[in-house]
Amino acid sequence: MRTKNSHTSKLLTEKTHPMIEMFFEYAQLKNLYRQGWLKRGVSELDCETVADHSFGVALLGYTIAEEYRPDLDSAKVMKLGLFHEMGEIYAGDFTPTDKITADEKTQKEYVGVQQVFSRLSNSQKYISIWEDFEFQKSPEARFVKQIDRLEMALQANLYERMNYNGLDEFFSYVQERISSPELKPILDDILNAR
Repeated sequence: MRTKNSHTSKLLTEKTHPMIEMFFEYAQLKNLYRQGWLKRGVSELDCETVADHSFGVALLGYTIAEEYRPDLDSAKVMKLGLFHEMGEIYAGDFTPTDKITADEKTQKEYVGVQQVFSRLSNSQKYISIWEDFEFQKSPEARFVKQIDRLEMALQANLYERMNYNGLDEFFSYVQERISSPELKPILDDILNAR
């Protein structure tokens, strides 16, 4: 797994407040490149991190839910977007080309999520947010899964505009998986702009 630096949790050597420990763990997402972009030739200088991606998903999810999906809890959508990649703090960012099954990936991420939140008094509350997304339990989680894919297409479009090539598979992957009627027009505009 390519990262900007070594794991950020190793930088905290003393026992301290649980929130400080969690921050140092969370900071790893700001350090962890989205591996799929690197594998397609995006430079480390331009490459989105997992934290960048999570922020994008949370922001897109919240605003699209507010604008087009009054039936959804937009605050919950935002929370799910922020938490959906927390398992990658220790597991890393796997891509479809990595030789790992979906069950193995989920298990590795679950162990990481437990590690991050275990020291907090309401740990299960936070773990449940991640589980909701991972196991697609709520309508909001299913919507965020769609937003997660839309963000990928938007990021691929941004990279193409930065003169990166060979990203067609990201668009076709997303096109096959977006079913939300609110998101299809956005995706269509992305595809038409290529």
